[in-house]
Amino acid sequence: MILLVMGVTGAGKTTFGRLLAQRLGWQFLDADDFHSSGNIEKMKNGVSLTDGDREPWLDAIHAELMNCAAKNQNVVLACSALKESYRKRLAAGLDFRICYLKGTYDEIRKRLENRMGHFASEAILAGQFADLEESKDTIVLRVTATPEESIREALRKLNFTSS
Repeated sequence: MILLVMGVTGAGKTTFGRLLAQRLGWQFLDADDFHSSGNIEKMKNGVSLTDGDREPWLDAIHAELMNCAAKNQNVVLACSALKESYRKRLAAGLDFRICYLKGTYDEIRKRLENRMGHFASEAILAGQFADLEESKDTIVLRVTATPEESIREALRKLNFTSS
């Protein structure tokens, strides 16, 4: 199974995803690790990515997810996956579930003010919210909850037992 943790930059996808993967004993993948240097440079400079920028990135992530599935590895993937078309591209041919870390623009902006060392900043936040298409088939988790509260909620809603 692939469990996508989606949301805009600064929602806490990596923190939550790593902790959830550890709790479940699953592999963790961070979509940020699949970005090209050109995409990273754009985001560092506050330039939002286009669909064309994202296509090779999504394809690389999907290929890795397919490799994991072929090895019967369960994966938690932290990925913005802002649009329904991106989620469909990532999910193609896979057992796929979604957790959405949801917050308001102001909640996320405040989180970003305290984030250090990441290439994506508040400069791209407006573009991310503009691109965001909320998923209809998802488990919604509030960004204002602690990671532990969100993990308990996700496990409950997924009908998983924590280990």
